[in-house]
Amino acid sequence: MKHVAAFDFDGTLTRGDTLLPFLWRYLGAAKLISVLVRCSPWLALYALRLLPNHVAKARLLRLSFAHLPLVSAQAWAQDFVNTALPGLWAPWGLARLREHQARGDVCVIVSASPDVYLQAVAQHLDVDLVCTQLALRDGVYSGQMASANCHGPEKVQRLQAWLRDNQLQGAHLTAYGDTRGDWPMLAMANVAYFREKPWG
Repeated sequence: MKHVAAFDFDGTLTRGDTLLPFLWRYLGAAKLISVLVRCSPWLALYALRLLPNHVAKARLLRLSFAHLPLVSAQAWAQDFVNTALPGLWAPWGLARLREHQARGDVCVIVSASPDVYLQAVAQHLDVDLVCTQLALRDGVYSGQMASANCHGPEKVQRLQAWLRDNQLQGAHLTAYGDTRGDWPMLAMANVAYFREKPWG
């Protein structure tokens, strides 16, 4: 039987969120603060549970990445992987990933974070990637989302599609997560871990 290990990224393979550290380095403090201020009505409504996660996130991504050339994003993402990520890895999660890889299991990151930098992360870790995708137009990010936000039930739909595309239906699935948004993915797994402990 084939074995698959599906990992959430932020808070599971890393010690916390990576989108804001990425934006801090890419945009700089002043521009990031400006973006957050412009997003504050949406973020506040989301914090009060009056606005869905994907709506607030779409606003943040649009203001952050619109008009960003792909080549610039790739260079910045590689720099982020080389210089920032080493200090953000979660030892337990990274050790589980390496154990699965050593056994020959197929490993995939399933994350709500955007492909703008997760593509470079996945290449660095030598894993597959299922994540929120941003739209490109003539080599430039439009700021629009090209896929649904890969969060909650969407993680299940996207992971199931990835399993089908890779002829891995029926594989033994181990899943790792750290938030409620990972629960649907954990529920579909044969074995699951939540915040470093067995789940379910």
